[in-house]
Amino acid sequence: MDYIRYIDKTHEYYRAQGYDKVYNYAHNEDIPFTPLKKPLSQCRVTLVTTASFLLLNQEDVPIEEPRMLGTNQMEVFTVPSDWPVDRIRSTSEDHDRYQTDMKDVNAYFPISRVREFVEEGVFMSLGRNCYRTLPNYSQRKTIQVDGPEILRRCLEDRVDVALLTPV
Repeated sequence: MDYIRYIDKTHEYYRAQGYDKVYNYAHNEDIPFTPLKKPLSQCRVTLVTTASFLLLNQEDVPIEEPRMLGTNQMEVFTVPSDWPVDRIRSTSEDHDRYQTDMKDVNAYFPISRVREFVEEGVFMSLGRNCYRTLPNYSQRKTIQVDGPEILRRCLEDRVDVALLTPV
């Protein structure tokens, strides 16, 4: 099987756009991994995503204002885990339009699949909330601001496992 070398393709793309400097990818010497103390079937799970989307009220009006990406403010948003899928709308325009479209919520926020896993017993339950954070391209901000806030909220919700969906 041939693999697509995405990093190489990305570097080629940006060189063709006139950028001289190669992107400085985040690198961690230590991996913050904590082994599970119980089976997944006994775990409460949540979803954490970097997808840009809005939650809509019953009249299809966003319940929050769209925000600019890349501020130095904390950018962690709570998404009730029982929010209806048909009231979630992507605000992203930079996705692979050949594989899916942003009408498919599960392409960027796979909440329906997680709910199915709970029903099948793969996980014990879904946490009260899911979380999204807007990508900022700042490893420092992710480590020092947004990451700790997501952890705090997960602990508050007594979540055992967070599934990460970077978009």
